[in-house]
Amino acid sequence: MEQKTVALVQTSFEKVKPIAATAADIFYTKLFELDPKLKPLFPNSSEAMKQQGNKLMTMLGAAVAGLSNLDALIPVLQDLGKRHVDYNVEQSHYDTVGAALLGTLEVGLGDDFTSEVKEAWATVYGTMADVMIKASY
Repeated sequence: MEQKTVALVQTSFEKVKPIAATAADIFYTKLFELDPKLKPLFPNSSEAMKQQGNKLMTMLGAAVAGLSNLDALIPVLQDLGKRHVDYNVEQSHYDTVGAALLGTLEVGLGDDFTSEVKEAWATVYGTMADVMIKASY
């Protein structure tokens, strides 16, 4: 992965951190709008979804930080992919998650979500999703 791509993702994620809870809410709203059939895969209480959002942002932050050391990140992503099978995640869900992520970043970053940043995130997410899928299917 190109260093410029990694830098764009890491720099833009720094701008998301202060609004992490809001970003998580936006993400799940977009995810369920894109595919309402995914909602039963998640807890249905607002408190549990808040915790789920915290987990999402923590995991995403760790993955973004880990882009600087892909050799260490890959086994973590492989394990995460295997665990998601137990949550009834299907391969097709990864595309929906990617679309929800990009939509969330577009809202959360506003004018800072340039075409270059979007492309960097799409590349990074595609790579991470590919590792997770190959490990689990």
